Amino acid sequence: MDLTLTSKPLGKNFRVPLAGIPHHAADGYIARLVARGYRVAIADQLSDEPAGKGLMPRAVTRVVTPGTIIEEAWLAGRENSYLVAAVCAGDRAGLARIDVSTGEFVTQELAASELRDELLRIRPRELLAVGDLPPCEEIPSPVPLRAETLDAERAEEELQQHFGTATLAAFGCAGKPLAICAAAAILRYLRENQPAVLASITRLATAEPGAWMTLDPQTIRNLELFSSNRGGKGDALIDVLDRTRTPMGGRLLRQRLARPLLEPAAIERRLDEVAWFAERETVRARALGLLGRTSDIERLTTRCCAGAATVRDLHALRAALQRTEELRELLAHAGAEATLPALPSVAEIETLLGAALGEAPGTIGQGDVFRPGFCAELDELREAASGARGFLAALEARERERTGIRSLKVGYNRVFGYYIEVSHANAAAVPADYQRRQTLTGAERYVTPELKAYEERVLSAQERLEEVEGRLFRQLCATIAAHGETLRAAAAAIAAIDVAAALAETAVRNDYCRPRIRNDGRLVIRAGRHPVVELRLPPGAFVPNDTVLDDDAQIIVLTGPNMAGKSTYLRQVALIVLMAQIGSYVPAREAEIGVVDRIFTRVGAQDDLAAGASTFMVEMVETAHILHHCTPRSLVVLDEVGRGTSTYDGLAIAQAVVEYLHNHRESAAKTLFATHYHELTALAATLPRVRNFTVAVGEEDGRIVFLRTIIPGGADRSYGIHVAQLAGLPRAVVQRASAILADLEERAAGRTGRSSSGRRRTPAGQQLSLFDAPPALIAELAALDVDALTPLDALRLLYELREKARSF
Repeated sequence: MDLTLTSKPLGKNFRVPLAGIPHHAADGYIARLVARGYRVAIADQLSDEPAGKGLMPRAVTRVVTPGTIIEEAWLAGRENSYLVAAVCAGDRAGLARIDVSTGEFVTQELAASELRDELLRIRPRELLAVGDLPPCEEIPSPVPLRAETLDAERAEEELQQHFGTATLAAFGCAGKPLAICAAAAILRYLRENQPAVLASITRLATAEPGAWMTLDPQTIRNLELFSSNRGGKGDALIDVLDRTRTPMGGRLLRQRLARPLLEPAAIERRLDEVAWFAERETVRARALGLLGRTSDIERLTTRCCAGAATVRDLHALRAALQRTEELRELLAHAGAEATLPALPSVAEIETLLGAALGEAPGTIGQGDVFRPGFCAELDELREAASGARGFLAALEARERERTGIRSLKVGYNRVFGYYIEVSHANAAAVPADYQRRQTLTGAERYVTPELKAYEERVLSAQERLEEVEGRLFRQLCATIAAHGETLRAAAAAIAAIDVAAALAETAVRNDYCRPRIRNDGRLVIRAGRHPVVELRLPPGAFVPNDTVLDDDAQIIVLTGPNMAGKSTYLRQVALIVLMAQIGSYVPAREAEIGVVDRIFTRVGAQDDLAAGASTFMVEMVETAHILHHCTPRSLVVLDEVGRGTSTYDGLAIAQAVVEYLHNHRESAAKTLFATHYHELTALAATLPRVRNFTVAVGEEDGRIVFLRTIIPGGADRSYGIHVAQLAGLPRAVVQRASAILADLEERAAGRTGRSSSGRRRTPAGQQLSLFDAPPALIAELAALDVDALTPLDALRLLYELREKARSF
């Protein structure tokens, strides 16, 4: 922590090393410790009276851990901070998550094999676990839980006691023992470490399988939903979509992006909300303006419930509730009741805060937190405490007049209290009723009976002021906590309204269209665009493309050179589908989106060095996962499957994957398959639901031009050397590569037939080699006695071998 080390004497020749921090700066240091993985115990003084002989009663009142933080300064406003509990028993697992700063509490039961992916989606700040968890560097090291965590009967009793119910049926987790155990484990952990937040946990939801699309971590990463694989800021989908103005809206948008919907009616309801704002520019602008001045009601409410709110928090809450009422009036006047989420009235709470709080945030104990007239007792104490300045000024003037000492001063310090200071030069004029208290270098300090009596009155009033003002503040926070459900309902409605308005703003600015949601699996995109890439190009520079996938055209085999835009096209189709299913407009001229149950992607090459897996192994593991889990309602995006191994192994695997997706009805997903294996284009002749497409390429003066347009047909060559030239390889390397390629093609033509597509194809089981040579030449080389050759003989022989190789 870079603190200065000091020490304290505790006996003769014995000093104890120590380091300290100022109390008012504790939050910053605690945040740094928690960020480094420490758990920080906070001990508070419990009473002003010593217990026993001089010892003040103190106790640990809270343990700060990464998953139990509610302080605003320690949290990311637009991201949830989840504490997660995972319990495993055999092939099943329970998983509960809570964001203590917002009160969101969800539990679920799932297969143990799905646990790792779910943890990667949730991205917990802190993880509690019992049982064996799959290892993963991206998941925090778990805090081990005791074995009795798996006692379902005890866990059910604890949940019922907390929520004050006789059954858990209303929460949807009845009959799910592992989900119940995980939820109870979280409550138990909070009771031990952060008991103040328990009062704000009033809801528990149970996640049901099939309620939303499951996105595996590879798809989230490959589609760059939340962060760019290149590390650039603003290059993820969330950066394009997130025009939300409130922290609640930002968190909700991220939740929706991670869990697209599967029910067409629910998707249409969200699209209706976006359409409502998209069609009302003035209302949308005013709403976004109000939302932009609305603080985080959700987290402010939680801090009030936990008794951790500050005066500044209540001022922020009052301002947020004022904006909420203005927004409510705006939307009601515009007729939004039938379309947008209902926004409950918070006028009662806003009026209470307005009547109680002063104009600006004050400090408890200084008498400036509450408005004059809010509490008669507080007004009297405030007047008594604030009257000290006038009394002291009058006393000073009176004593100067009585003593004739013009330099006499009345002052105060925390050690001696109020005093009268007289310089040594005027010591002879000091009255007899002055009592000496302190001697300074150039003056003496005195007190009088009148001054001491007044001091007692003032200090007593100040103490009472601190006590009464603190009590009133706690009562005000308790009143707000009593309205917690209303405030959370308002926060949830504001978040949904914020997301709808933000997506409408994005749609209008970027010229998106409303997708038509279908339930038959048909996917039609006209003039589709990549939502991120198009914004990185000059206006109008992005080339849009069409896509049709249905029962007749199930698989698109896409060929074309590197850098031509194949990967961008694959991702844009997947992103358009995903955007539609979160309830967003999409970057296209028009779109019909048949709801998909999952989106699978196998894009890019990546080693898993920690697990000892090569690029090819990672590729095969991910491909296997897709083939085992995809259904006819899935969308599969495959980019260059098989390229991590030798040419013919890769080609064989790629063709087998396409055939499997085509021929197995239970896995017949709609598929986009980009490849450099031009031989795969022949599959369209034998597999009726395979369609060939390629990226159009033009040539000018021997140089290729990428047209970025997807057209029917297959590529006749890879243009690899042209791409190498564009990449800046030395001219000699490019020329030599062209010569080698021409030689290879000429040699291959002599011993290969032509495929049905007209392209030459090496017979099965053979692989084109750079070093093919006739048997006689090989035999001659093998028979050479290299050690017996003289330098001249070796040089002569090398020339002869070159001539023989050229003649071949």
